[in-house]
Amino acid sequence: MEKLTPYEVQEKLSSVPDWRLTDDKWIERKYRFRDYLKGIEFVQTVAALSEQVNHHPFISIDYKVVTLRISSWNARGLTALDFELATKYDEFYLQTKS
Repeated sequence: MEKLTPYEVQEKLSSVPDWRLTDDKWIERKYRFRDYLKGIEFVQTVAALSEQVNHHPFISIDYKVVTLRISSWNARGLTALDFELATKYDEFYLQTKS
């Protein structure tokens, strides 16, 4: 996949409003859960999809808060796939937290 231009990144960020750009090459989002095990369930779902598409985010678990950071190593920045996965992760969050 091709690296997105700064303009394309800003455009795509508008479709994932809870994500933020960090260091011009990562997007990041924090997810808050009612309890610890809901966060773990979310991480398992994220991990399964990430393994399936062979594109893995950095995952940090801080009790009831899960932080995901994603970028494309091969492209040395953000690609359309990063934003597609961010959208999927957001969908998983909505399913898991309810």
